[in-house]
Amino acid sequence: MNEDFILITGANGEVGHGLIKHLAKVGHKKIIAFSRRPLSEELQPFVSHPLAMDVQDLAGLTELFENHNITTVYHLASILSTKAEHDPVLAHNINVNGTMNLLKLCAMKMEKTGKPVKFIYPSSIAVHAIPNLEVKAQAGKVKENDYVQSTTMYGINKLYCENLGRYFNSHYKQLSYAPDERPYVDFRALRFPGLISADTMPTGGTSDYGPEMIHAAASNRHYNCFVRPDSTLPFMVMPDAIKSLVMLHAADRKRLTQTVYNVTSFSPTAQEIYEVTKAAFPNADIDFVPDVNRQGIVDSWPADIDDSAARKDWDWQPDYDFERAINEYLIPAIRQRYA
Repeated sequence: MNEDFILITGANGEVGHGLIKHLAKVGHKKIIAFSRRPLSEELQPFVSHPLAMDVQDLAGLTELFENHNITTVYHLASILSTKAEHDPVLAHNINVNGTMNLLKLCAMKMEKTGKPVKFIYPSSIAVHAIPNLEVKAQAGKVKENDYVQSTTMYGINKLYCENLGRYFNSHYKQLSYAPDERPYVDFRALRFPGLISADTMPTGGTSDYGPEMIHAAASNRHYNCFVRPDSTLPFMVMPDAIKSLVMLHAADRKRLTQTVYNVTSFSPTAQEIYEVTKAAFPNADIDFVPDVNRQGIVDSWPADIDDSAARKDWDWQPDYDFERAINEYLIPAIRQRYA
């Protein structure tokens, strides 16, 4: 029980792959990683405890906390936006109840040991809902508190969990303890834009038209892009996503002025993604066939976000702009993947 462990939920996902490999590379050996399905064989050598577990399994999670000194939780497990709209009850159960289970166990550990657990939570630009394209064009860089009235189950789940985190961070059992004696969870969240990975396939996000387009072209598959060419969202490549998680974890708590931070990198249109894809793969067979429902969700999300708070409080700075992301990270790695 003396050894410190990192717990990673949703480890089979795109972010989990990148995070586990990064942590192993910098020397973290004591990693408990689980997903609902058995952990990918590719990841198993990098973790000490590969598990198949559901975040709804409170008894199983309790046993993990009782048997291991978990000092950091990267809570990546989530039902993403598209699947969440098809099964909103399942999304709520996993996205919200699973998060509550973990927050409760982290708070109980703090009550018992007096040492807070760092809880790193990836949220999403899906928490925003801009009413129409005219307002979206005028909104500019959207800040954390702008337009936070999500119309998607995924966004609603994420926003509620952000607020749960604030509660466990600052107001947990506020009637039971004096303010300076109250146990807390060191909750830190960041809102991801659309994420693009060269190493894993997209898994159902509404922003996945970007990576889906590139992967389809590289593997010689036809692709119907489900948004209009003028559709614009902020994006980030996976190395920067992992960098932001690790930086937020390492940040001096005294410098943090809020619990939730925007992070972003570049904001291309779908047409611009199409053009760089065609330049790299001239035989790419891509059509724009907008899906009215998914297009509506994309139109409600910001075209760009303001991450100045993260830059100020914990020195956030992405390594990849659009050109470098395409030419140095995505195209070479995806070519190799499908060679």
